[in-house]
This record gives sequence, structure tokens and C-alpha cells, in this order.
Amino acid sequence: MSQMQPEIRRMEPGDAEAVSALERKLFSQPWSSQGFLDALSCGNAIFLVAETGEGLAGYCGMYCALDEGEITNVAVAENMRNHGIGRLLVERLLAEACKAGIHKVLLEVRVSNHGAIRLYEKLGFAICGVRRGFYEKPREDGYVMSLSQ
Repeated sequence: MSQMQPEIRRMEPGDAEAVSALERKLFSQPWSSQGFLDALSCGNAIFLVAETGEGLAGYCGMYCALDEGEITNVAVAENMRNHGIGRLLVERLLAEACKAGIHKVLLEVRVSNHGAIRLYEKLGFAICGVRRGFYEKPREDGYVMSLSQ
């Protein structure tokens, strides 16, 4: 596997601490390693990790209910950004969701996160609403985006 061509696979319990450490670097309200372990054990979630020769490059996750999924996390290590890793993760997550019978996918994104919004729009998501004050630290609105597949 090359430095920038990641291997994408299902997250395993042994990944929880590394994923949580990356979460703490990137987000003001990070998930704990126990939060990831709980998500992995709930039976209705799909979580993926991307690894390169340098280690964990990113991860993403989705909770599923009936034929709908909600993307909860998409994160790429700062030194690995702008190499298509986020796109690969979300594309693989959507493919896994489709195999699981998920036909509609929702997510929230900070209104200021222009890079993520562009990525989601390229993948077919559309803004369908705004959640006022959804995010904290700092307080910010969130777009609700949806995709039917």
C-alpha cells in the first residue's frame, strides 16, 4: 500500500483508541474510545478506517435504521488531507450502506466546512435543511444534507 493510497476496511475494536486519538485532534467535542466500541457493538452501524503506510489516515461511520442511514463521523488526519481519502471513505461507506439495504443517507455538516460540503455535493448529497445552533465549541449552524441511492 502506498503512502497516499489507503487500505479501507471495517473498523475493529482494536482501532478504537487510535480513532479516538485522531478524533481528539480534530474535533472540539470528540468521541471517546468507549463511544466507538459502543457503536461497533450495537449491530446497526457501519464504521470504516483508512490506513496508509504511516498509520491511521481517517475514518467514517454511519448508524442504520430500516432503509435509512445517518453518517455520524467523517475525519481525515490533517497531514493526509487533499489526497482523496475522505472521498474514498464516504464512497465505500455508501457502497456498504447500499449492500445493507440503505436507500436514504443523511448527515449534518458545519455551515463553514466548505470543503466537506463540496465533497458531499460531488457525491450527490443536497442540502435539505438547517439546524440552528446545532454545533457547539464554537456555536454554529449545521446543514442537513441527504442522498437517495
